[in-house]
Amino acid sequence: MNLLTKVLVTIGSSASIGFGIWHFFVPKAWKWYSYIDINATELVAAVRAINVFFSLSLVLFGIVNLLFIYGGKSSSYSIIVMLAATSIMWVTRSVFQLIYPQGSISPVLQYGMLLAFLIVTFCYIVSLLIMVSQKTVV
Repeated sequence: MNLLTKVLVTIGSSASIGFGIWHFFVPKAWKWYSYIDINATELVAAVRAINVFFSLSLVLFGIVNLLFIYGGKSSSYSIIVMLAATSIMWVTRSVFQLIYPQGSISPVLQYGMLLAFLIVTFCYIVSLLIMVSQKTVV
């Protein structure tokens, strides 16, 4: 495992974990539920469940990537699979930000989010490409 891969995965994973933790607090900070009819209790429960699942997924993906990169028991194959899954997740998030931008009330927020998503995507994709290029054919 080369140093560049470790640095890039650490940056991407730290950002993923940070976004995940932050996203646990987004509904309250942005008053999500004030936009939903008070009688739509199932919708509130669904939004809450999706947000918790999403937030926890970001945190867990970040932690698992770090454990794979720094743990001594991971195979190249397992690291490649995890980096591929994480790369797909972040590419998808970046594409969604381009097509259906969030934070459009402020260009700084909208493009700041896009830049952050692209940086995380870059970290994971470059790490994945490095790992794939170092994988020996058996």
